[in-house]
Amino acid sequence: MGNCIEKQKPTASAASNSTAASHSHYNLTARSQPPPVIAKLHGPPESPLTSYLRFALSYKPVTLRFTPSSVEEEEAAAAHALYTLETGDDAVSGSAESIMEYAEAKFPHPPLLARGRDRGLGCEEEVTPLLVRMARLQHTSMRWHVERVVRWGVDLAARGGKSAVVDPGVGTPRMEVRKFAKSYGMLLEVMLEHAQMEERAIFPILERADPGLCTSANKEHARDLPVMNGIKEAIKSVVAIDAGTPDFREALYNLSSRLETLQENCKEHFEEEEKYIFPLMEAAVETNEQERRVLNQCIDLMPGTHSHLFGFFIEGLLPREAMQYLDLLINYNDQERVGRMLRTLVE
Repeated sequence: MGNCIEKQKPTASAASNSTAASHSHYNLTARSQPPPVIAKLHGPPESPLTSYLRFALSYKPVTLRFTPSSVEEEEAAAAHALYTLETGDDAVSGSAESIMEYAEAKFPHPPLLARGRDRGLGCEEEVTPLLVRMARLQHTSMRWHVERVVRWGVDLAARGGKSAVVDPGVGTPRMEVRKFAKSYGMLLEVMLEHAQMEERAIFPILERADPGLCTSANKEHARDLPVMNGIKEAIKSVVAIDAGTPDFREALYNLSSRLETLQENCKEHFEEEEKYIFPLMEAAVETNEQERRVLNQCIDLMPGTHSHLFGFFIEGLLPREAMQYLDLLINYNDQERVGRMLRTLVE
């Protein structure tokens, strides 16, 4: 499923890979050996639900083999959206939802379906507004990625461009800083798109209901933008300095300090939105139709996050949280685009 469950390589530097290896969301140690169960999934290759199932099953302790349906089979099953999943001597056929329920019962760890009324595949019965669920899950992913770059930055500064053991996966200090820059650049794009989405889609709903309600959140967005751009420029400065020199070490400490400031700002900002703003969305949204329309707008306002950065974004979520985000995408009106997004996770 792409970099969402990519097995991290051990590294002497404890830089990018050690921080990812410490990802508390999903421990892959148990999957270091090929699992004994072979699972065979049969279904239409172009359907978004097929990629949804393949992605879900990639979390389970199975070796998944996918066999696409023939054109004739797809036409025959179109009215019923039938899938077949074989595991050992067992086989089950039915809708994507029934396949998910079967897989969850047979392979309960890690759990993917939310408890209670929200059973996935569209979140029809969940009481929390769709917009709030989307924004909270985006906060969760961004928190993890911010924490990751902060730890990486601290480690870079502590080593000062030196490493006792050469790690082929990281390379020279300058090469490592370039990798760091690329990772931060992806995070920056996601964060900027998220802020734009809130300002242009979510906040206007609340402002119409109670003018001035989002003033503080908007000010925090304006406060954080120079910090985020300053980090980008600080990384460029580090790349331009000779590795191992006093100036290089000083630049790394400056970068680490800026990253910690960003982390503190994000923590404060996300907590304020989740505590004071998001709970009011249910009262502010007038109809389900309006909510789904704005949900589509939210996705449209984050084109990078929902295309070339989608695997990066999903990496910051727990397995269950990742499936909840995919459930939200099932509500998107452009199912062809949803299919492209989900295929990036499994191909």
